[in-house]
Amino acid sequence: MTVKILIKRKIPAEKQEELLPLLVQLRKTATAQTGYISGETLRSIQDPEEYLVISTWQTAENWNEWYNSLERKQLQEQIDSLLKEPTEYRVYTVG
Repeated sequence: MTVKILIKRKIPAEKQEELLPLLVQLRKTATAQTGYISGETLRSIQDPEEYLVISTWQTAENWNEWYNSLERKQLQEQIDSLLKEPTEYRVYTVG
């Protein structure tokens, strides 16, 4: 069953340039994973430091494999070290 993953990050304005290459690398790596369908990044109008990524995967198992992979965890640690708050994840089924 297709799942959508909502990923919320608070990116401080002064860290956005430093974070961009890491986020691009994370997205590029995710797109090569089994089950990845699509991704979209949104920026909040009310809070320009808040970003929401909506990622679509074929199955929750595909997402979990990527989420638990060493490659993703290493990139995510670098990203989280530059954020105001830890990255938040929510998994939703389509239906």
